[in-house]
Amino acid sequence: MEIIEYFESDRQEHWLNEIGKCDWNGGEFLYSLIKDGEIGKCLGEKTKVLMLVEGDELISFCTYAERDDIQPTDLTPWVGFVYTFPERRGRHYFGLLFDEIERLAKAENIGRVYISTNHTGLYEKYGCELYGIMKDIGGEDSRVYIKRF
Repeated sequence: MEIIEYFESDRQEHWLNEIGKCDWNGGEFLYSLIKDGEIGKCLGEKTKVLMLVEGDELISFCTYAERDDIQPTDLTPWVGFVYTFPERRGRHYFGLLFDEIERLAKAENIGRVYISTNHTGLYEKYGCELYGIMKDIGGEDSRVYIKRF
């Protein structure tokens, strides 16, 4: 297994097709943002799409970006679009991506990241703490977590 970044890959079409196989509407939205060239406009120009892969198989992915679905806010950076394919769940693969995010953040002298989610009990496993409840861009309440490094 290895972690690759979508925009640095020489196989973007293959990986975009793999992201497109996601059965979650958030994954479908990420697919369309990439395909339509709108990801920078929506999430920030420095957005990274991190993918845990094994050979040609996409196991898990997420974004590391300036913005997510809590806007407007001064909070940054965000981990978003977290997804692991169903047959690979329960093995803490996201932890590998989170380790890479921590490495990237520390390289930028950033000591924390935020995550917006409706999940309870998932991100706590990775050392995240509830930061608060905030409204997402759809006006819905979202749990915002912080992970400090």
